[in-house]
Amino acid sequence: MKRKIIIILSVLFIIFMAALFIYYLIKGDSTRWQVALGGIFASALPLLLLRMKHNPFNIPIIINYYLFLFCSLFLGSISSFYLHYKWWDSTLHFYKGLFVGIVSISLYKHFIPEKVRNDVSAWILFLFVLSLSVFASVLWEAYEFIGDLTITKTMQRGGNKDTMYDLLCGVAGGLIIAIYALIRKQKV
Repeated sequence: MKRKIIIILSVLFIIFMAALFIYYLIKGDSTRWQVALGGIFASALPLLLLRMKHNPFNIPIIINYYLFLFCSLFLGSISSFYLHYKWWDSTLHFYKGLFVGIVSISLYKHFIPEKVRNDVSAWILFLFVLSLSVFASVLWEAYEFIGDLTITKTMQRGGNKDTMYDLLCGVAGGLIIAIYALIRKQKV
């Protein structure tokens, strides 16, 4: 079932982004066709999970990945929500912190055998979840910075203030999931 959902969502999103790519390429809108091209590659990434013997990510995580792509690429960049709604960028950074925190818990379950988990400190799990969320936030901000240096000039319109606010939102989302993991370690 999980394989089918990955294939269906990937193919649908690839077709959607490819159509946008062609439309904006013909129209001559270089910013939007570049985003759509990136969307094609980002939507194909989960297909790599099909090569794994055991995919650690459940269906809600996979669906939320595509929800994040839709909100950031299509709504945020192509439909200009980032420009029209000041809260859109920080909300997605907060969501990304939550999302990466949940992905961290899945990775923890995948890499730490069940019989050993009781011996792992709840604080180690807390630090792992928080660290991965913070790392993802830093990588995203580096991506925005490098993107503005090389291709666009629109990702960090607020400069350092935007970067710090985005990092704080990402950390806040990760912190919420890390606290949840700390409190509910036995159930995680």
